[in-house]
Formats: sequence, structure tokens, C-alpha cells
Amino acid sequence: MQELDIAFIGTGADPETQDNEGFAMAYRHGTAYDRLENCSLVSAADIVVENAAAFADYFDIPDDGVYEDYVEMLEEVQPDVVSICTPPHTHADIVVDCTETDSVQAIHCEKPMARSWADCELMVEAADDAGVSLTFNHQRRFGKPYREAKALLEDGAIGDLERLEMAAPNIYDYGSHSVDLCNYFNDEGSAEWVIGQLDYSTEDKWFGVHNENQSLASWEYENGVMALASTGELGGDLVNCHNRLIGTDGVIEIGHGFPNGSVEEQVLRIKRDGDDEWESIDTGDEGLHGLDSAEYGRLYIDRAIEDIVTALAEGDTSELDAQNALDATEIIFAVWESSRVHGRIDLPLDIEDNPLDAMIESGELTPEPGDD
Repeated sequence: MQELDIAFIGTGADPETQDNEGFAMAYRHGTAYDRLENCSLVSAADIVVENAAAFADYFDIPDDGVYEDYVEMLEEVQPDVVSICTPPHTHADIVVDCTETDSVQAIHCEKPMARSWADCELMVEAADDAGVSLTFNHQRRFGKPYREAKALLEDGAIGDLERLEMAAPNIYDYGSHSVDLCNYFNDEGSAEWVIGQLDYSTEDKWFGVHNENQSLASWEYENGVMALASTGELGGDLVNCHNRLIGTDGVIEIGHGFPNGSVEEQVLRIKRDGDDEWESIDTGDEGLHGLDSAEYGRLYIDRAIEDIVTALAEGDTSELDAQNALDATEIIFAVWESSRVHGRIDLPLDIEDNPLDAMIESGELTPEPGDD
């Protein structure tokens, strides 16, 4: 298998400190690459160079692989693969810069894609034009609860899929995983239209980007499957599970009780028509986020990055391909756009900005300061 030099942009600070300002996800990425025999961790860049140095020390990267300026790193190190773990508003510039090098073959970027719809499309176009593999870290696709749910669906356990439901703290940041999973369960089908409404009374920024307090949205896929999304502290009670798959002959639930209560022992369960009780499906010790939620998907990120590296070596397309991320993000921005124009949004999405940002800037939304 091809030997690959791996570089990182945005290492973050202490990996043990994890909050909405930063999760030091580069450490999760680094561990995933480090376990693969054909990957060598060679360099790291961070605008706080001390962070890059600490990351390099953790992974035994030589001192000359530590950079403050990522452009300088790209020019001097010429890595094969770059992992980007910076805030969303920086993604587009960094991705485009990576695609303009002579060496970079693959870019793996943290989600959400970008702060504006134009930047999301720009990244995908730049990677396509350069022939560079671009992926986004929707790693939950590789978790056993989600894989087993998909297998049950494909085996006809609940008949034909009719509706998908999801709950999340928000639609943009955490919700990017949940919308992506809806598309995954529906065989990457494209949405035709989206309608939604949101509330943003109290400021809530995740990694520097606004996220609504509550939203309710619905969309329809080209194959007729419907979807329902409910977000926020109050909105989550409506769906009351991480993902729900409703078929003609039964229902599959993942993470019953999420996001506002504790998830029951039945992480994955099924109830076929005619059943009196739910049947729990064994997922071993794998939960919604991995073996240990405190590790924020460590096991699932391991599998995701292995898929990316394998796809690159074999000339295939990873499940985390940027087009899949773009399809999910289009739904997300369409939810916010629907709230802005007070109407249904027919896709493809015809905007460039971030509708939530725009509503705040115009004074249509005036969120009060949130808790520090």
C-alpha cells in the first residue's frame, strides 16, 4: 500500500479540555493515522505554535515539522494527506490552499463544512478541479448502531422506508452528523425541498459560529421518503431519539431518549408491526459516539480515517466524500433559509450566504448573550 506523509492544520490546545470552543480533534485524527502502517505523521501547524509543538511531541513528530504558518508547512513538507481541524469559518481558505499544492492527494476536514453555502460549494469545486480527494469527518456512519440499523433496513426488517426522523442539540454543528445519517439511511438520496422554522433567542456559538436554539424542519427526498428534524432543548422531546427509521412494517430507533434524557440501555432497538415490545439489538459496547463518549468518536474516527486511506490507495471514493457532506449541508442551510423567507425552499439551494448570520446582521434576530 502507498506510503503516505500526513500533516495537520489546527492541532488545538489541551486534548483533555473539550467544549464548544475546541475539542483538539487533531489528536483523534492523529491517533487514527498513527495506527495505520502506511501513514507517517510528519508535520503540524497551528496559529498558536506552542500547540503545534505539544502535538508534535505527543506523536513524536520532529521539531522541524512544527509550523505556525500552514502555507509554509505545505510548501516545505509537501505532505500527501492533510487533516484540517480548525473552526468552520477557516475551512474554505485552507482547503483551497491545500488543493493548489503539487503534493496533497487527500484532505480530511472536520465538520461542519463551512460558514457559508458559497464556501461549501467552493471547497468541493476546488477539490474536484484539482483531482484531490476531499472528505469531511461524519464518522458516526462507521458506528455499529448506525451500521446495524442500515443492515436491518436493507434486509427488509421494517419493510420499505417511508420516513426518517432525527433529534439533535442544533441543526448545523451536531446536527450535521444527524442529517448526514438521514442521507446515509436513504442511500444518499437527494432532497427535493425543505421547510423549517427556528428560534434564536439566546446566543449559542459553537466554534465561533451561531447555532439556533430550536428548530423544526421537514424535507422530502426524490424517492418520496420524508424526513423530520427537531432540535434544541425543547425540540428534542418531539422526536426523542438520535435517529428513527419508519417503514411500512415497523420502526427502528437509535438512541431512545436523546438528546434531553439519558439514552436507555437499548441503544438500538426495533419494533415490527404486530410486536408488543421493542426488541433490543446488540451493538456490543458501541454507543452513539463510540466506545466512550468522552473520547468523542475515537473508535469511529479510527474507522473513518482507515476508510479514507484505503480509498485513496485503491482509487475508490470514501463514504465521507465531500459530495455527501455537501448534500447534508444543503439541507441544513435550506432549513435556515426557509426560516428567513418564511416559505418552502426548493432545491438546489440558490443562495451564497449563511441565512442565520444574515438574519442576525439585519436585526431580524436579536439573541441575548448566552452563559459564559
